[in-house]
Amino acid sequence: MTAMPFPGFNSDTIDDMLVNPAAYADETIHNAYTQLRRDDPVHWTQPKGFRPFWSITRHADIVAISKANDRFINRERTYISPIEAEEWVKSTTGDSHLFRTLVDLDDPLHMKLRRITHTWFMPQNLKKLEPRIAEVAKAHVDHMAALGGQCDFVNEVALWYPLRVIMMILGLPAEDENRMLQMTQEIFGPQDPDVVARSRILTQGLGGPEATGNPQVDILALVQQFFAYFGEVMQDRRANPRDDLATVIAQGTVDGEPIGMLEAISYYAITITAGHDTTSSSTSGGLLELIRNPAEMAKLKADPSLIPGAVEEMIRWVTPVKHFMRTCTQDTEIGGKTIKAGDGVALFYWSGNRDEAVFEDPFAFRVDRTSNPQTAFGNGVHQCLGLHLARMEIRALFAELLPRLDDIALTGEPRLSVANFVSGLKDMPVRYAMR
Repeated sequence: MTAMPFPGFNSDTIDDMLVNPAAYADETIHNAYTQLRRDDPVHWTQPKGFRPFWSITRHADIVAISKANDRFINRERTYISPIEAEEWVKSTTGDSHLFRTLVDLDDPLHMKLRRITHTWFMPQNLKKLEPRIAEVAKAHVDHMAALGGQCDFVNEVALWYPLRVIMMILGLPAEDENRMLQMTQEIFGPQDPDVVARSRILTQGLGGPEATGNPQVDILALVQQFFAYFGEVMQDRRANPRDDLATVIAQGTVDGEPIGMLEAISYYAITITAGHDTTSSSTSGGLLELIRNPAEMAKLKADPSLIPGAVEEMIRWVTPVKHFMRTCTQDTEIGGKTIKAGDGVALFYWSGNRDEAVFEDPFAFRVDRTSNPQTAFGNGVHQCLGLHLARMEIRALFAELLPRLDDIALTGEPRLSVANFVSGLKDMPVRYAMR
């Protein structure tokens, strides 16, 4: 089964479409992906206003490049960004990034920093958190039940549930959750005015900077908030260690020395943002597909043992991180094309997770899909550090929700956020009957 035609698709504008946030909001991007996988899976891309790069759309090529960390590095370009924005970052910071997170770095520093929390994120350690996560999941399903049979699932449940989990494990106070939601929603780039407006409403009266409407000014103010807030967290945990993830990061060392301020703040930033936004999107997008596919919902309700596999399908379907960039360090042949040293490469994960050569009927949502090598978490040394936590959270929510859900239906058209990097549903109005 191939992608169904979407309005507005024009193969002559495919390069501009690949970077256009609106194409991700209406899903017309799947037409571009499908055509490229078939006709030009390693595609030299020259969108207006952007430095050119290679678009990688096949699953096998995405995995191969992701694992070739010596030849395809992260440090130069992490995500697709307009030339104007790239130049602004360099002029502001003297670097190609605002932070130095794990996804922005290469080995050996990347691995040295990753080791600080690697053990903490392993399943054997996370197992002790299962009861607490189950409690948070139950609290949010209880909240949904108390809303009288109608709500916006994104803004009442899906946004808050993973945020509260990540704040719990970091050891951050509940009174800071509105401020934290604003940071997680806007830090990836305020491409969607609805998302920005919603987050600003939540933080009115909290003393933060007012939105100026200038994306560069606003993102810099947000970065400054991160540094101010998490600078205090780091100093507190170094002086007063606790049993939380914030302390693990603050006490972390590289080559026997405490990690620097920039590295520590960046660690907090990637933990709170990646740990929240991606899980929220997979949760809401997964429920939406269950609503749209009642036979799949019935399978899952009848057999809860299918939940782990259904979670993988939700993650494949949504693929919250739509792409990451790499830079080639030596001439390399991929798919019959020569990628030269210095060339940028965009790994389009959403395309890889719809690859007809890997997934049977890839545009069908199946909770009992038996072969699902989804690549939403990445591959190789940069595979998502929090993948086990994300799976645990989503499993816990659906294990609590599905037995209590007698009926659910949409009451309006769900909308995806306008973003080409990290995106998902921004609203999903539903009515339901619950126990």
